Amino acid sequence: MKRKNYKQVKLPNGKKIFCLNQHEVQVVYQEVKTYLKNGIELHEGDTVFDVGANIGLFTLLVDNLCNGHINVYAFEPIPEIFEVLHANITCLASKNLKSFAYGLSNQSKTATFSYYSRATIVSQVYPGFSKEERNQLKEKMLGNLQELPLAVSWIRWLPSFFRPFILDKKLAIGFQAKQVNCQLKTLSDVIREHNIQQIDLLKVDVEKSELDVLLGLDKDDWRKIKQIVVEAHNFESRLEKIIDLLKQNGLTEIVIEQEPILKGSDISIVYAFQHQDR
Repeated sequence: MKRKNYKQVKLPNGKKIFCLNQHEVQVVYQEVKTYLKNGIELHEGDTVFDVGANIGLFTLLVDNLCNGHINVYAFEPIPEIFEVLHANITCLASKNLKSFAYGLSNQSKTATFSYYSRATIVSQVYPGFSKEERNQLKEKMLGNLQELPLAVSWIRWLPSFFRPFILDKKLAIGFQAKQVNCQLKTLSDVIREHNIQQIDLLKVDVEKSELDVLLGLDKDDWRKIKQIVVEAHNFESRLEKIIDLLKQNGLTEIVIEQEPILKGSDISIVYAFQHQDR
């Protein structure tokens, strides 16, 4: 496999992985740990769907936690990111970890994504970051200086009048997108194709498309989902719609949490559980 588009870095736990942007690794390494809070449990032999896998840090985390005895289906639609995901999974040489070069949605189709090569974790199928959204992000970062990722934490030491200017420059560079056509399927398509009987944890981090992913579940397949963790963006009142959809389909025990760096944003983490399993 070609490796000219990515590099190898060492994680805080000493393990080496491939990545596209080293500055993103520290952010995502901390972020994926938040998906295993508030009662989320995994055991050896469980099945996990990692939807919006990016380079695979969550997949690698749960594989390590379960000593390699866990089944993970990792989905990443953007080809350049998928190449790195596949490389990271291949290095583990585990038949229990599977990567798929497509995303999940409410129908099978081809869709155009905005791919941010310098900020891959915010690549998305919905319209990309407007100037207003960048300004909102800048204000949140300026208001949470102690929570900034290591890659930009030095900004807190700059004079206060200079910080907005520097962040403007950083965000303008980071949010330059190119359009990429990607394949999408539905969750129920995948469940049928791979004869999945149970999903012990469905993790969804898909930058505004989380409701679309959940709408791709047929009614009879909801009972197969035991736990869900979703990074939910509340645009178009989608957080409320997600909560309603979860409750309607038996995931009635719900915790909603917002990480410190996300305070004041429209992004929350939703943890949901089938009632009979609690």
